[in-house]
Amino acid sequence: MSMTPRPPIPSFIPETAPFTPEQRTWLNGLFAGLFGLEDGITPLSPAEVAKLLPGLIGGTVLPPPPKADDSEPWHDPAMPLPDRMKLAEDRPLPRRMMAAMGQQDCGQCGYNCKDYADALFAKSEKRLNLCVPGGKDTSRMLKQLYEELDGAPAAAAAKAPAKPMRAASPGYSRDHPIDATFLSRRRLSKPGSEKETWHIEIDLNGTGLDYVVGDSFGIFPANDPQLVEAVLAALSVPPDFPIGGRTLREELTDGVSLSPAPDMLFQLISYITGGERREKAKRLAAGDDPDGDAATLDVLAAVHKFPGIRPDPEAFIEALDPLQPRVYSISSSPQCNPGRVSLTVDAVRYEIEKRTRLGVCSTFFAERLAPGDRIRAYVQKAQDFALPADPSKPIIMIGPGTGIAPFRAFLQERRAKRATGRNWLFFGHQRSRYDFFYEEELVAMRAAGLLTRLTLAWSRDGESKIYVQHRMREVGRDLWWWLKDGAHLYVCGDALRMAKDVEAALVDIIAEHSGRATPEAVKMLGEMKASRRYQTDVY
Repeated sequence: MSMTPRPPIPSFIPETAPFTPEQRTWLNGLFAGLFGLEDGITPLSPAEVAKLLPGLIGGTVLPPPPKADDSEPWHDPAMPLPDRMKLAEDRPLPRRMMAAMGQQDCGQCGYNCKDYADALFAKSEKRLNLCVPGGKDTSRMLKQLYEELDGAPAAAAAKAPAKPMRAASPGYSRDHPIDATFLSRRRLSKPGSEKETWHIEIDLNGTGLDYVVGDSFGIFPANDPQLVEAVLAALSVPPDFPIGGRTLREELTDGVSLSPAPDMLFQLISYITGGERREKAKRLAAGDDPDGDAATLDVLAAVHKFPGIRPDPEAFIEALDPLQPRVYSISSSPQCNPGRVSLTVDAVRYEIEKRTRLGVCSTFFAERLAPGDRIRAYVQKAQDFALPADPSKPIIMIGPGTGIAPFRAFLQERRAKRATGRNWLFFGHQRSRYDFFYEEELVAMRAAGLLTRLTLAWSRDGESKIYVQHRMREVGRDLWWWLKDGAHLYVCGDALRMAKDVEAALVDIIAEHSGRATPEAVKMLGEMKASRRYQTDVY
């Protein structure tokens, strides 16, 4: 059956009307549907258009639709917060909220930076203190930005997606952790090292959890019992004081963070003290630093700074931040270690005012867990940190220090799946004698041919400090040929210094050995990122 072609939509809007072509087309369609008219209609005059649509045009020329700006120049964890906010100052509120984040996409908040901002904007997430890397600066900025939400258009807020990194099924979300079993710890750094680094094994049998290389593992730690007792003593409050069906000691142990001291604690202190102390507490709550020690104040130090205060225990707990999970790159492959997950953890210890401060989760692993202890945990699925789908593709891995964790997993996976692609690892630390993590494994992989190249950098072995970016420059020509051959490149480790230095070295290597100008080398690196040939896992 032949069909008569549908006639084109008649033109109601003259060419002289103050509309863009896109707006004119839309309005013609609107009028055709509104009046049900066919061909042969005389176009409306500009005066008739103005009479029919006074609310739309208001006697002025409508501007062209704004171009969407999806760039995120502030998405750099090494960039100071004021600089990030300056770059985002003319952007919509959700993007300014994103700029306030720590920019690591670490997932400890349960989102990436963009999605956390969108969830806050949509008001599906109301917690402003989930960004662990951003700390108090991020919380303060988000609080300031959140106050603008009352003036944000409701329709715009409704459009903002609120996407967690994975559906909240048990074991795959910080909001739905499962119980896993701590198996063992083995020290990787040898006596004489300035670092204390541990290989951690956790049993997943019976949990139903699975993971792939590149994923991370979230842990809900407990605070140091000695610190908890010191806070209780400073407050002179009974440890069994009831709070919401739990005791005060229990809340201080695994319910709230004891470092750093939050602004709300200083606000509470300002309510229960007077005189100069009240003014000092108010200034601290506002982010000022009256005594030059604000950056060092944890909860115990804050209580000691205002001796004799006796806050209501429930108000005290309410003033503290929730204890957040910590997320670690997984350093094992399920192909080689079914039912287990491995982590590589630096224990953090440092002195302030003659008191030892402890990394809450790192020392939880290093000294407070015993084999068989149950821990709350979850798998955090990787967003953009995965082996190439084609196992024949070569890979270059740059991971100094604990940044080696995911690359140990990558190598185990490539070995188990008999991947034919070449593998090149850059690893570095302070001293080869004490800090060569997984030395026996890596040497064996090199001897077996799995590890095609192993390039090492030791910053304290000689008179000059040698880092991975220096070794990259030394073998720049070879590195360029690997990239030219389609290699995927991965970086894991320190976001503030190492990752930036590595990227700068890559730009120089590409420019030098490809004959490109520096801007073209930067563009090539950007294209590698866009095609996921250049991926980072930084913290």
